[in-house]
Amino acid sequence: MQEEEILAEFRASQALLEGHFILSSGLHSAHYLQCARVLMDPMRASRLASALASRMPRDIRSQVELVISPAMGGLIIGHEMGRALGVEAMFVERPTGTFELRRGFAVKPGQKVLLMEDVVTTGLSSREAIAAVNAEGGEVIAAGALVDRSAGEVSLGVPFFPLISLNFPTYASDALPPELAAIPVVKPGSRKEALAA
Repeated sequence: MQEEEILAEFRASQALLEGHFILSSGLHSAHYLQCARVLMDPMRASRLASALASRMPRDIRSQVELVISPAMGGLIIGHEMGRALGVEAMFVERPTGTFELRRGFAVKPGQKVLLMEDVVTTGLSSREAIAAVNAEGGEVIAAGALVDRSAGEVSLGVPFFPLISLNFPTYASDALPPELAAIPVVKPGSRKEALAA
């Protein structure tokens, strides 16, 4: 898949939104990618995961024994990456604020893991998930994401393979351009809510 074909998948599913958004990183943006929408079509999710898997170096693909994703955003794409790579997929969640494996999930000592995300902006949640997997005895050998919003700047401590890199500007709340500050802010995701600007 070429970049324009990937963006066409986002547009077709109405997953590329424009307005004033607070990202999970706390930064503000005029663009938001609602990956849940692009992944709600199982065939589209499968195509995107297959495209990403094919872009990963063969030596990395052949080593991956398990895919782990952070809940909630990474669940579907993590599952589809597991399918594309022919390995099991599971997820970490934060019941008390720190990522952990639950629901009977376990990593075998030394098991080679691909960490899979939907969108990476600052990489904080990815690094926290990697630390949780490593603490359980797994070895995260690479990370993947549908979208890298960091403009190629993120460092996860392992090789990182995004399907597409987008360079939408982001802003701290005290450094908003006037045209963005004039638009009501929304914090998208699992709950849509208007916030006071």
